[in-house]
Formats: sequence, C-alpha cells, structure tokens
Amino acid sequence: MNRNRARFAPHFRDGPQPAARACDHPGCEAAGEYRAPKDRERLNDYYWFCLDHVREYNKSWDYYAGLSEKEIEEAIRRDTTWQRPTWPLGDWRAREERMREKVMRDFGMGGGRRGAEAEAEFSRRRMRTPEEEALDVLELAPPVDFPVIKARYRELAKIHHPDANGGDPAAEEKIKKINQAYNILKASYGM
Repeated sequence: MNRNRARFAPHFRDGPQPAARACDHPGCEAAGEYRAPKDRERLNDYYWFCLDHVREYNKSWDYYAGLSEKEIEEAIRRDTTWQRPTWPLGDWRAREERMREKVMRDFGMGGGRRGAEAEAEFSRRRMRTPEEEALDVLELAPPVDFPVIKARYRELAKIHHPDANGGDPAAEEKIKKINQAYNILKASYGM
C-alpha cells in the first residue's frame, strides 16, 4: 500500500491548488474562510467572510428580523419540540372521553352520546363476565352478598323445580340454568 501511495503522490502534488475564496465583504481582500447564512429562509446559502467580517456580520444578524412577536413565539415553540406536533399535558381525560365516544359511535354503541347514558350503553354491549350472567339468571343486580344470592336461589328453585311443574321440560332447563348460576356465584364468593 505504501508503494501505491508513493507512486501516485507526486501526481496529486503537481495538480492545481484550489484558489482561496475571497471575503464577500465589499473591499476586503482577505480569504473568506468562514460561512454565514444569507437569510432565514435560505440557511444553506452562505456568505464567505474573513474572521473579522464574520464576527461583525454575526453581531448584526437577527434570525427573527421581520417577524411579529407572535410569529417569533410560534417559531420558538416549534423549535423546542424539534418541529414535531405535541399535545398539552393534563388533557388526557378529555382525549380519552373523545376516543371512547368515537369508538362507541364507530361500533354503533350509543351514537356519540355523552356521560352516563353512553357508559350504560357500552356496559350493556360489552362482553359480560360469567358472574354477571349468573346474577342475571338469578334476576339480581350487583352489588349483592352471598346470603342474598342463596335466598334468591332457594326462591327460584322452589318455583322452577320439575316436581312443582309436573315434569315440564322447560322447567327442567330453567332449574339447570339456575343451579349452574348458583354454583358459579358460590365459587366466586368463596363459599
């Protein structure tokens, strides 16, 4: 590799050297080694100055020149978040409510109503737990405790028992559902 470098090095040295860029300040003959943006709208288009003139230019250059106070504030706000959209903190409850309403509206669950009415509609249409279904079979509404469940079970068992209904097949099916609901609730209440 050193041989290649030695072989090509003389050719590179002999080529024309790039001319030094002149300072863009009128009347200055020094080399323009330092760049400065020409305008806020053209940040990649530069003036080339010598050290003294780039310092002078930077002292007098105002990025926000020509903007109103409101425009300056908006630009600063955009720059603090790297020009990415943000949302205010503490607004999550309102956003969650809007999102819930949209879901309910999109899935035909309440037509975008607000508050307790929409919540009730949502709870009617959502998947119910086995305990909720068991309470429904026993015709009870939460909150209930186990003695109330047991009393209701005994009451319904007397009404729908097949012996009390002359062996009716519908009564048999009903008592099966009542027994199953009671067993689910007994297991969930730990009795």
